[in-house]
Amino acid sequence: MVKFFKYMFATFAGGIVAAFTLLIILFAMLSAIAAFGEKDTKINEKTVLLLKLNGPILDRITEDPFADALASLTGEPIPDGLNRLLKNIEKAQRDENISGIVLESGRLTAGHATIEEIRNALIDFKTSGKFIYSFAPAYTQKAYYLASVADKVYLNPSGVLELKGMYSERTFFKKALEKVGVEMQVFKHGKFKSAVEPFLLDEMSESARLQTEVYINSMWDHVKAGIAEARGLSPEQISDFADQMLAFQSDEVVLASGLIDGFKYKDEVIEELKEVVGIDEDEDLDAVTNSRYAKVVVPDGKGFIRQKIAVIYAEGDIDMSATEGIVSEKLSRTICKARRDSSIKAIVLRVNSPGGSALGSEIIWREVKLAQETKPVIVSMGNFAASGGYYISCAAEKIVANPTTLTGSIGIFGMIPNVEELTNKLGVSFDVVKTNKFADMPSFTRPFRKEEKELLQAYIVKGYDTFIGRCAEGRETTKEDIDEIGQGRVWSGINAVDIDLVDELGGLNRAIELAKEAAELEEFRLVELPEVEDPVQQFMKELTGEARMFVGKSLLGSEYKYFQTLENLKNGPQIQARIPYNLEIR
Repeated sequence: MVKFFKYMFATFAGGIVAAFTLLIILFAMLSAIAAFGEKDTKINEKTVLLLKLNGPILDRITEDPFADALASLTGEPIPDGLNRLLKNIEKAQRDENISGIVLESGRLTAGHATIEEIRNALIDFKTSGKFIYSFAPAYTQKAYYLASVADKVYLNPSGVLELKGMYSERTFFKKALEKVGVEMQVFKHGKFKSAVEPFLLDEMSESARLQTEVYINSMWDHVKAGIAEARGLSPEQISDFADQMLAFQSDEVVLASGLIDGFKYKDEVIEELKEVVGIDEDEDLDAVTNSRYAKVVVPDGKGFIRQKIAVIYAEGDIDMSATEGIVSEKLSRTICKARRDSSIKAIVLRVNSPGGSALGSEIIWREVKLAQETKPVIVSMGNFAASGGYYISCAAEKIVANPTTLTGSIGIFGMIPNVEELTNKLGVSFDVVKTNKFADMPSFTRPFRKEEKELLQAYIVKGYDTFIGRCAEGRETTKEDIDEIGQGRVWSGINAVDIDLVDELGGLNRAIELAKEAAELEEFRLVELPEVEDPVQQFMKELTGEARMFVGKSLLGSEYKYFQTLENLKNGPQIQARIPYNLEIR
């Protein structure tokens, strides 16, 4: 009887907690809906645009109050969008009510190419004569690269400035797989196609190390030059400061470097901003956030324009998930609709993808090619446009990449695990009855036979030949020339221009400008595709995905990314055109 009441009260208490949680979620959703329904925001004169960029930055963000509410509940940073940031910075440049921009981006986590585009937009903003101030309790290296364009860069007196150079770290699983009795059976073509190395080796191969050294030094040289130009220093000085590890140097050394303009607390920065803006000390400084400023209407003097340029976003892995990243069938339909829409005069395909399914890449490539035969297609590359990401880009009229974009990686590979040793350890055996010779191919429970290996390797070689053929056709060269710079090798955007994989350096805005020129348009309006889903449907879809990710991150922390790698191995396509490793340059 005591246990009965114990369980009854526990169930009752659990019900109360669940109901309370649901009420909080419901309240957050209703608040989000109310905020979503707000009309255009009005701002006062002498307002500053506050850019708090301490969370992830996606290529495209849409107004989704439910996702914002869920992020607030889980404690996750609310993502921002490059599309919204670029529009707002351009709008603020001509908005008479905006006096300047204040950056709070010390913990910026975006990719290098994304940061590059925001940085270039801020440099253009300064031509208006308006100011840019940056303040942070601490600057990561990425965050400082962005902040370096500001007129004033301030650091909290107890803060640190990270400037140490770049590195890329690989994780290898070979010994772990050996311990559990799993053999990765690998088929690839291209000496630089090193995506399979973490499962076969304990360290980078010579070719993998070589390509990494080339592109990482190219990226670091670009970042050094950018900081040096902005702060009136030389790239050699920036390199010297990196070798000194300024984060652990005295305040006097950091200040003497010329990388910052002073140590100040936030209230001191606000007081200085009041003087610059021209308001009294006892008045409040008006500031508008990036999300709120998106609702501010600043007339551009144009009426309704029928002619359009479509910006189609292709972000994430290709066909590695049925709901996330790039789903080839959905993206293909989007490109097809844009091709057949007579009001759309040109297409900008924004690619931010490390690749994925070789078949999915081929499906998307076909639609890009058909679109290019009908109207100009310009590709804008983000942080990654490699392997499958380059595959879907190569048919475009022109390709634009950022200097720090990672692209190329033209190659194909396949990985199929053999768990025979593991199952033997567990005392599990398998017996097969089949009607034909290859009926049980591929099998995870035994090693490949000689004939099966030959068949699969021939299939990989055929896929690679198709890949380089697509690239050769799109870039108007030969398969031999593409093979020479292919072989799975990764290039930075700067390197890619030199070898003609990319036409020119620039961001999304430059690609739009090229699309305008190619379509011979005097005026146009932008449309972003795919079309945004209904907020309620989007919320319900994201709720399951976000909840799953939240639980995974809560249990595994920073190791969650390795779980994702194993999930992709289990559920993803066996034949892939994908960039080596899960690249993260820091």
